[in-house]
Amino acid sequence: MRLGATLAHLSQAPPFAVAQWARRLVDAGFESLWTPEVIGRGSLVPDPFVVLAAAATATGGVEVGTATLQVPLHHPADLAHRILSLASVCGDRLALGVSPGSTEADFATVDRDYATRFRTFDENLARLRVLLDRGLDRGLDRGLDERADLARTGGRPPLLLGSWGAKVERAAREFDGWLASGYRRTPDQIVAAHDRYRAAGGRRAIVCAIRLSGRADLGPTGEVLHRYAEAGFDDAVVLIEPGGPDPGEVRALYPG
Repeated sequence: MRLGATLAHLSQAPPFAVAQWARRLVDAGFESLWTPEVIGRGSLVPDPFVVLAAAATATGGVEVGTATLQVPLHHPADLAHRILSLASVCGDRLALGVSPGSTEADFATVDRDYATRFRTFDENLARLRVLLDRGLDRGLDRGLDERADLARTGGRPPLLLGSWGAKVERAAREFDGWLASGYRRTPDQIVAAHDRYRAAGGRRAIVCAIRLSGRADLGPTGEVLHRYAEAGFDDAVVLIEPGGPDPGEVRALYPG
């Protein structure tokens, strides 16, 4: 099992030294760097496209990814343009975790309808896939004449679905991988969902946002990491909060 880390500090106000933190995590031995999309929850969590571009420029050789982009918050053509722009910086190191979103405050902040997020996710994702795969579309099946041409080059980054419930099997069927959040679920729930994911034919499985707020979390987190490895997860991603343990101590919990 590979061990990654979250770049964003969810409870820290700006300024946020992204490049410095990214280099520190990579120097400690973390194999991937991830960041969420959070807006409107009371403190600044920097834009994931800015964070990953800075991290990719400051480091070399490690994967960078979103965990996750809230697809309904964006127009699909604008989102595709930003993704392809980020891919031009990150190259094949980029992975895209996507989701319908789970926090109403984020939707209210940008005047989006939270109640219809699942339908909007499906509609926007269908067009986003076309734009990422082909670089253009013609309105798909919506009867529109406009054309979005993003002059795409290179392959599409892998799409990973951040999901729960019945959507776990969908991640196995329709996506390149699955992101399970350790922020709101117990290890028992996550391992049980992982079993379902594998039974449905799922490929890459990542458990993310395993939170450490202090040194007292080191022992329990080490036990959880080994449990996830034994369950068959491909990756685990820790979230070290401000004032939390040193990245080197966390990396030593699971040397791989």
